[in-house]
Amino acid sequence: MSAVVELADVSVIRGEARLVEGIDWVVDETDRWVVIGPNGAGKTTLLQILAAQLHPTSGLAAVLGELLGAVDVFERGSRSTSAALADRLPRSEKVSDVVVSASYAVLGRWREEYDETDHARANALLKELGIDQLADRTFGTLSEGERKRVQIARALMTDPELMLLDEPAAGLDLAGREQLVRSLGTIATTPGSPTMVLVTHHVEEIPPGITHALLLRAGRVVASGPIGEALTSETLTEAFGLPLVLERNGGRYAARAV
Repeated sequence: MSAVVELADVSVIRGEARLVEGIDWVVDETDRWVVIGPNGAGKTTLLQILAAQLHPTSGLAAVLGELLGAVDVFERGSRSTSAALADRLPRSEKVSDVVVSASYAVLGRWREEYDETDHARANALLKELGIDQLADRTFGTLSEGERKRVQIARALMTDPELMLLDEPAAGLDLAGREQLVRSLGTIATTPGSPTMVLVTHHVEEIPPGITHALLLRAGRVVASGPIGEALTSETLTEAFGLPLVLERNGGRYAARAV
């Protein structure tokens, strides 16, 4: 089993602020991780490192076998992808085109040509995520939950090795969140799906199929490892600084204050 992500004593410092400090973390190719913690814990900073948008101040970070800082990040092509594109996607674009245009890594159809294989894959992804009925709708007419699932379909279009999800359920109502969590659970449990790293504040947003958890507080690791060991009432309490009880039912989690 090969490592997709390897961080060794990684710190990111901006002025007097230590955004993350002394992070050791290994993500293997069959892993599905959730990164959880309060605001300011360093979750998004870690995701930016994995997306090669940010280099560590100190320590070593290797993503998809390449050491950050030692290789042109553009050479990584579509091996890693993020679903966070909502503000950049044309509102007038058809949903099917939003997804298929990922093949050329463009936002908005222009003069590029796609073959039947591309269209078939886009249609299959929309169906897998339960939104194939939206294919002819324009992106701007969709609900927030529908847009999130379209972005995930687009992120999967290029068969990435690593998929990064930064608070994908943020802003969704209960129905939208549950539909999204169901879709992510399907991806997480499907053999051959990309390695997944999901960032969230809320344990209720963890889909079935997540295998590992990394808990952060103030830029430092509270717990890391298989989710059944790393995510407990005790570690959640330490991460959020509030006495919490964690409950699990049918592969889903819930937390409440003591």
